[in-house]
Parts: sequence; C-alpha cells; structure tokens
Amino acid sequence: MSSIADRLKNVSVSASAAMTQRARELSAKGIKVVSLSSGEPDFPTPAHAIEAAHAAALAGDTKYPPMDGTAALKAAIAGKFKRDNNLDYDASQIVVSGGGKQVIFNAMLATCNPGDEVVIPTPSWVSYADIVKFAGGVPVAVPCFEQAGFKLRAEDLEAAITPRTKWLVLNFPNNPTGAACSRADMAAIAEVMLRHPHVWILTDDIYEHLVYDDFEFCTIAEVEPRLYDRVLTMNGVSKAYAMTGWRLGFCASGSKALIGAISNVNGQNGGGISTVAQAAAIAALNGPQELLKERAAIYRERRDYVVDALSKIDGLRCHKPEGAFYVYPNMASLIGKTTKGGRKIEGDVDFVMGLVDEHHVATVQGAAYGMSPYFRISYATSMEMLREGCARIAEFCANMR
Repeated sequence: MSSIADRLKNVSVSASAAMTQRARELSAKGIKVVSLSSGEPDFPTPAHAIEAAHAAALAGDTKYPPMDGTAALKAAIAGKFKRDNNLDYDASQIVVSGGGKQVIFNAMLATCNPGDEVVIPTPSWVSYADIVKFAGGVPVAVPCFEQAGFKLRAEDLEAAITPRTKWLVLNFPNNPTGAACSRADMAAIAEVMLRHPHVWILTDDIYEHLVYDDFEFCTIAEVEPRLYDRVLTMNGVSKAYAMTGWRLGFCASGSKALIGAISNVNGQNGGGISTVAQAAAIAALNGPQELLKERAAIYRERRDYVVDALSKIDGLRCHKPEGAFYVYPNMASLIGKTTKGGRKIEGDVDFVMGLVDEHHVATVQGAAYGMSPYFRISYATSMEMLREGCARIAEFCANMR
C-alpha cells in the first residue's frame, strides 16, 4: 500500500521551479548561469513597507492575527480596489491569504466537487491545472493562439463551457505570454459569461500594474458590473511591489457566500498571515504609488530589448506582449536540428534542456504551460543579464545544424 495520497498522482512539480533549481545546481559547480526562468522582480521591496513591518514588530504586533486579515489591511485592500479598479468591496467581502497561490487553492478547494470542470485559457501558469486536480476538478484547456496575440477568443470560450463547468480562470496580463486583454476583449468574454450564470469567474490580476505602451488594464467585474456577484478578483503585493517573499495575496467577491467558504478553507490550512507582512502590505497599498510606473518603464525597456534581440535570431519568432515580464518565443523552425553538443531538437523541452546544459541559460519549456513549441523567458532581471542571456541564446541557435 502506498503511503502517498492518490490526489498527488497527477500533480506535478512546477517546471519553472525545477529549472530554477537546475540553474542553482550548475551555479554550485562554479558555472556562470544566466537564469531567465524565475518570475520574480529583481527590484527591492519599497523601503516604507519594510519600515512599517519593523515598526509593527517593535510595537508588539507579533501575536496571532485574524484568520482572514486585519481590519487595517482589509481597508487598504478595499481602497486599492476602489482606486485602481473602480470596484466597491467591504471587509466582509475580502480574504487575505499566504500569497496569490493560496487564494486560488482555497477557492478551488472550497467549491470544486469531483468532476467539476474549470476552464483555463492556455498557455497558462503551471499551477492552475494542478490546483484544480488537487481539488478534484477537471482542468479544461482552451488554446489562445499566437495568431490571436495569445488572447482568449469569445467563440473558443463559448465552445468550452458545459453544464459541468464550475469556473473560468482569467490571467491577463498573462503568465507565460505577457498577453493582456483590452476593454473590448474583456467585454466579449463577459458577454459569453452572462449567458452561463452557473459559472464562477476567477481573475488573477497579479500583473495588473505591469502594462506597457499606454495599454490600459481592466478587470472583468469592472468591465461588466452584472458579473460582480460571480467574480472572485485576486491580487497581491508580490509582483507590483517586489514583495514575493512576504507571501501575501488577497481576494474579493460580490458573493459573501463564496468569500465565507474561502475564508473557512483559509482558516483550516493556515493560522492567518504574518502580522508584520500585513503591516508591510498596508504601507505598500496606502503609500506612494509612483514607483509602479517607474518600474513598469524599466520593464518596458527590458521587454523591447529582449523582443528585438530574439527577433534577430534565425529560427526564433517573438511576439511582443502588452504586459507582465515574460516573452514567449516560438522555436518551431529549429525542430529537427541538432545542437553543437549533439542533442536532437524534437521540441521545446529539448531546446531548453540543451540551452541550459550547453550554454547555461535557464528558461522554461512551453510544454509546461500547455502550448508548444515555445519557451518562456522572464525579463525580471538586469539588462546585463538579459544581454548575456540573449547573446548565448543566439550562439546556441547559430551552432545548430
């Protein structure tokens, strides 16, 4: 008899985490690795957020917190939703969790029964499908093709919905493609969802503030107020404020019944979020917001450099994304070739493994996100690293025969 639960049989280890670990192993051998696999901002946490956490600790704010977030943080979150998204939520409609991933985990565990379907536009973050499986649900991938800018088309969404559909998961700006939905794009999605009132909508807006070229972010409950009671809007402080290690995400919904169920799960798998992390998040959300545009401008410069550099490489094609800090190059033209080290390229997995082993650049295969033949590059790192990484990728491709 196995000591491991059956529920883990179809749950895989994150491919991006695995590639980051591979890069660490090579680095431990003294090899200089250019790691472009991790979706983690290289900026520091804002000083005022750190100072707020320090002050809270010194003031004795180190006891058990409320399970679903302090009143002060919920007020800051409500203020953020009103300021950035024109959405009105009160404290009873908000739950704070240990990062955005826990929000999604709690939501799926609170609502999915065995066999319930969850529609996931693909390419998608690697954890969505695994979390759905863990909760007993069935992930249903809806391809978002490069020709459509990696965006979800209304007709494809319509075709994917069945009587068993429990959720639609939206993530725009998207991981791994960086694709973002315009207001017209989102309105078309909303029109489909209005025709299917049995389906909940989870929108992962974690890359909200990382949009470029005057692109305007929008979220579905803002675009279509008639969906307010069916939408769970998730966000956090990790990407925009470079607070990945503080582990704080939050969600809000017009449905207090849904929030109550999520809060129940939240209280069973955790004892509330660190009080000092909550103090830091309050400072980030209530403090100066100018740094968001300043950092987005730097990300835009990096994106432009990477897209331009990769587009000059024979065998690669690189779509220019509207947001996030990823590009998703197409390497189809290299399939069938052999690397200088003798590896036959039969798909994106061979490509990324050959790249890290032979030229020591860590990226992530498109297969991990549900769409090949692509690979993901994160440009949440310095221009120096990006220049070196792109040069090595160019050399790797040029040496193929």
